[in-house]
Amino acid sequence: MFDQGFHHDGSLDHVSTLAPEPGETVTVFLRTPRTQRDGVHVRSVRDGEPHFDAAVIDRETEDEIWWRADVTARNPITPYRFLLTGPAGYRWLTAAGLCSHDVPDATDFRLNTYAPPPGWAADATVYEIFPDRFASSSPPGAVPDWAVPTAWDEPVQGRGPLAPRQLFGGDLPGVTERLDHIASLGVDTLWLTPVFPARSNHRYNSSSFDRIDPLLGGDAAYRALIDAAHARGWRVLGDLTTNHCGDDHPWFTAALGDKEAPERGRFRFHDEEPGYETWMGVPSLPKLDWADDGLIHDMIDGPEAIVRRWLRFGLDGWRIDVANMTGRRGAADLTREVAARIRRAVAEERRDGLLVAEHAHDSTRDLDADGWHGTMNYAGFTRPVWSWLRGPQTRLDFLGVPAQVPRLSGTDAVATMRAFSAQTSWRSFTHSWSILSSHDTARIRTVCGDGSLTEVAVGLLFTLPGTPMVYAGDEFGLEGSWGEDARRPMPWSRPDTWDTRTLDVHRTLGALRKKEKALRQGGLRWLHVSEDGIVFTRERAGDRLLVMAARAAHTPVRIRLGTEAQPVYGGAHPLLPASDGLTTLPCDGPAFHIWRY
Repeated sequence: MFDQGFHHDGSLDHVSTLAPEPGETVTVFLRTPRTQRDGVHVRSVRDGEPHFDAAVIDRETEDEIWWRADVTARNPITPYRFLLTGPAGYRWLTAAGLCSHDVPDATDFRLNTYAPPPGWAADATVYEIFPDRFASSSPPGAVPDWAVPTAWDEPVQGRGPLAPRQLFGGDLPGVTERLDHIASLGVDTLWLTPVFPARSNHRYNSSSFDRIDPLLGGDAAYRALIDAAHARGWRVLGDLTTNHCGDDHPWFTAALGDKEAPERGRFRFHDEEPGYETWMGVPSLPKLDWADDGLIHDMIDGPEAIVRRWLRFGLDGWRIDVANMTGRRGAADLTREVAARIRRAVAEERRDGLLVAEHAHDSTRDLDADGWHGTMNYAGFTRPVWSWLRGPQTRLDFLGVPAQVPRLSGTDAVATMRAFSAQTSWRSFTHSWSILSSHDTARIRTVCGDGSLTEVAVGLLFTLPGTPMVYAGDEFGLEGSWGEDARRPMPWSRPDTWDTRTLDVHRTLGALRKKEKALRQGGLRWLHVSEDGIVFTRERAGDRLLVMAARAAHTPVRIRLGTEAQPVYGGAHPLLPASDGLTTLPCDGPAFHIWRY
């Protein structure tokens, strides 16, 4: 059993509040085996100094003891952990698990007194739309000089100079017309990649931040989409690039043309080609310099600043592109300052606004700092899921890593998840996005290689803590071996190509997450991991769901549940404990099962 039966997490079953006020006393609960009758302390760090308080027994069950202790949320982030002494020896329990030696504070549990994320975000399911490839409401009109018009069912040119120039003609009215389909997936939040004018189909090289691309239908079409989504009780998130703009953006053209222009300070010019700082050496993406007051005014703080005006227009928050590089260049590191400024602006314009950062590797240093509410959890979710469920014959890299995605055991995949989740607060962890695919990655169907493994991946997406984010087309089993290749148009007119089983899995599990509070707000206990099987439970206020994911047939797993378990998903039979009190789980695979117990 994981951590020998000792458990604590940041969910409401174990912490009296997820949004403590500064100085508030928070009650925390620790679960231990009944053999731990004394020797339980909570250690919190207040003003940089460790402080110990004895825990007391709050209640007992047939199998465990619940201990109670108080922790003062003294600082904006107050770390705490549990010290266990007694017959079993000297041990610590941190968010990384149980250990019998001293460990640094980096994996301590955390109380966070910064303003919490909006209440709706904990229950959200996000749907990503790449506008040019989602749906077209009408034949395209005049095509700009940079674009190569492409018929909807023609192949995507995923590499070479044509990749950013192919224009398939998706638009915002096309999205509005397909909201019923999106609703069938249990989605309640839309995230559209950039909709500002740009000389590319991806639009991350914005020519302007102050209007919606006429190719997509302009401001009126955006307004209509937002209104239609709001009428359903949904939210809509914009996509803003704070690290760079396009080389034809008026700020950059003014700076390039006149060394005395006030916009000059928004960029870094130098003598090396192409003469200015760029994103990853791409000349069409000049990097913004966040030391410039004018940039701060026009992007964040001014009354008509970009962040603010589109929230007033109707957006419910922002996904920030290249958040990990924003404000970072050499000795300059302004990322946290920029994030905090954006968060203040979001809160001032829309109290329930959400702010999520793009980050493809270790985002933990940028969270819990009164900035991003969460991140795109590529490192702590996407990569370990890919590594466990990668098809045996699949050969793919991952976001530029110069090596194939490894095929790891379930033990190593879960160790990866825990390593990253342990270094942020529960609040940041659960408000980060769990992702199987995005417009920057391969498609999960290509990663897994078949529908049965894809079902296991979708199961993990909808049952592990975090905000599920579905990339449009995954529900149809679309494929793609890298980002641009995965930006294939939605096959609306070719239903014969849809994987209807995968579509049903998305709809069923999306609806289940919407129904079950334990899947949206419950805690997480890992019960078993092995080469091919993973077992965990999600719990909230006495409601418990047991989840088993298997990538292949495996040795039967026996665990102690203490009661009968009834099937919720996956077609398995009810689970009954044997005479020794242990319950044997199914050993088929690939398979995904959920029971209530």
